Amino acid sequence: PVAMGAGFGAGLGLALASSAFIGGSFVLKKKGLLRLCGRARAGQGGHAYLREWLWWAGLLCMGVGEAANFAAYAFAPATLVTPLGALSVLVSAVLSSIFLNEQLNVHGKIGCMLSILGSTVMVIHAPQEEEVSSLESMAEKLKDPGFIVFAVCVLVSSLLLIFVAGPRYGQSNVLVYVLVCSAIGSLSVSCVKGLGIALKELFSGKPVLKEPLGWVLLVCLVICISIQINYLNKALDIFSTSVVTPIYYVLFTTAVMMCSAILFKEWQHMVLDNIIGSISGFLTIVSGIFLLHAFRDMPFTPSLLPLFLQPRRADPHPPWSSADRHQSCQHQPLLPSEDKGSQSAEEEE
Repeated sequence: PVAMGAGFGAGLGLALASSAFIGGSFVLKKKGLLRLCGRARAGQGGHAYLREWLWWAGLLCMGVGEAANFAAYAFAPATLVTPLGALSVLVSAVLSSIFLNEQLNVHGKIGCMLSILGSTVMVIHAPQEEEVSSLESMAEKLKDPGFIVFAVCVLVSSLLLIFVAGPRYGQSNVLVYVLVCSAIGSLSVSCVKGLGIALKELFSGKPVLKEPLGWVLLVCLVICISIQINYLNKALDIFSTSVVTPIYYVLFTTAVMMCSAILFKEWQHMVLDNIIGSISGFLTIVSGIFLLHAFRDMPFTPSLLPLFLQPRRADPHPPWSSADRHQSCQHQPLLPSEDKGSQSAEEEE
């Protein structure tokens, strides 16, 4: 297994930079999509966003973030790099509250902190992957029956989501388009890992350009990224950024962890405490994402706090004043004063 040394530091720094750029790209692309007044929107299958410079700026930021992510996967295990994507949720949520007027309440802030905490725990207990130093060894891993079954399941489920569930539930359920992006994204990470190995061999002087596997991985990566961009644009155009980003992170991380565990056998050399730490960190991230998503529309006011935490207000009529000291609320008259006066007048007559 690969030990965490210089590659850990390089992968960590590149992953942090990637999260910052990707988190900002969501906001820029959403800002560009909001400017499509009277034109065909991405949610209805239109492509008018291609004429918006803000959308292209967001795409450029996402490209820089993905390039940094590409390099991070080449230096460190996928299960080490992917959890740091939670920081993109934090960046996107904060920037959305500033530039898109999408309110981030106390639950959302707690969710962001839990996501960061869970990511830190996962990084500390990250599994180690089997060393893959050449395209030949990468080709052997791609021929593994477990990975072939996983890839076929991903492709079949994505086709069902695109052609069956998309036309029916794509406009009302955020999971449809986000599941497509996440499932295809797990395959794109595998392509990125293989291309990173190819670049390392190219820089070392090996004739990598003659190897057909490198070109196949490049074509597959372009196809996967194109599908991700298309359906992520649809999800962002229909639903709020603060909803799409966390759900996309959770599903994408889960898919990448499954793919990496099958392809690179990352969990075979882990001890029990690292397994528990990785699972606990991931569940902490999921809890934070749930808080960020489930209570996004709930206003948090001081009246929701317990009574002993609510700020004290000046009461002109304190409940234990001298005038009401001997009068209990349980002995109030059953009739109003006017009714009581009319009743006494009737008794006198």
